[in-house]
Amino acid sequence: MAIPDLAAHSMAAKYAVLVDVGYLYAAAGEVLLSAKERKEYRVAADELIQSLQKHALERIPGELLRVYWYDAARDRVPTVDQRVIAQLPWVKVRLGNLNARGQQKGVDAQIRSDLEALARHHAVSDTVLIAGDEDMVPAVEAAQAYGVRVHLWGVEPPFGTNQAERLVWESDTVEILSADFLRPYFNRAPIPVPVTPPPSPAQVFAARAAKPVAPPKPVHGAPSSPKLGPSRPRVEEVGEHVAQKWILTRGRDNIRDLLPGPILPTVIDTELLIEAEKELGHSLRPYPEARVWLRDGFWARVYREFDLGVGISSK
Repeated sequence: MAIPDLAAHSMAAKYAVLVDVGYLYAAAGEVLLSAKERKEYRVAADELIQSLQKHALERIPGELLRVYWYDAARDRVPTVDQRVIAQLPWVKVRLGNLNARGQQKGVDAQIRSDLEALARHHAVSDTVLIAGDEDMVPAVEAAQAYGVRVHLWGVEPPFGTNQAERLVWESDTVEILSADFLRPYFNRAPIPVPVTPPPSPAQVFAARAAKPVAPPKPVHGAPSSPKLGPSRPRVEEVGEHVAQKWILTRGRDNIRDLLPGPILPTVIDTELLIEAEKELGHSLRPYPEARVWLRDGFWARVYREFDLGVGISSK
């Protein structure tokens, strides 16, 4: 009878980190900032996820499979922050629905389903679960029945506890993330400062049109007639149009996450370019200056929506 290679089995061990973002953010916001709603604070989610990954690496045997990031969005349309998080390596964003009263729907069911599926298919030997709801208990028990160890992490409460007692009982290990561990990633949201009304688009475009544009310098060996690019007013108009569509489809609350600008997250900047090229019917890639005009038009519309003045993008 062959003797199992325990070393090889250990090397093959994997673990996953399942994060109930609603619980994590609400509990951290309360203990760090006495905040009751998410709009009261900002979270450096990418840095927080990296810190959680490092924390798990130091405590859980095996290799990280991935981080599952469970959050909610209105009509399941991802926010700016959620779209950026989805681009991170080894991170899978799962979205439930956010109803009109700000309540998450379907998030717990997704966590339970993934936890049980990972265990049933022997994809992991351990899971880190950052959650507090007693609804997780059946999934924890099911995962354990398949031989998976469940490590429950919670957020330090300001007093008492913020996790269901039975969930704590059923988990294999329990750890509390301290306020000091979480503090670097949570900051109170800035209070908007009233500003003077912005100029109209006509005034903006008129002022810009008055500036002479120097012709490009000829390059030795290049054709004498340079390739003509798109007009600035047209590109800025398309930038405004794309911004208007985003405001209508994603909502003012989600677009507010872009403020104060004027630098766009890379993933959003790329989407802006793609949408603009669809509107124009041709590529803007050969014209770097057109990218700047596109952002100017985008910010002009967004800033006007929030009465913040007209923005100028950063190259």
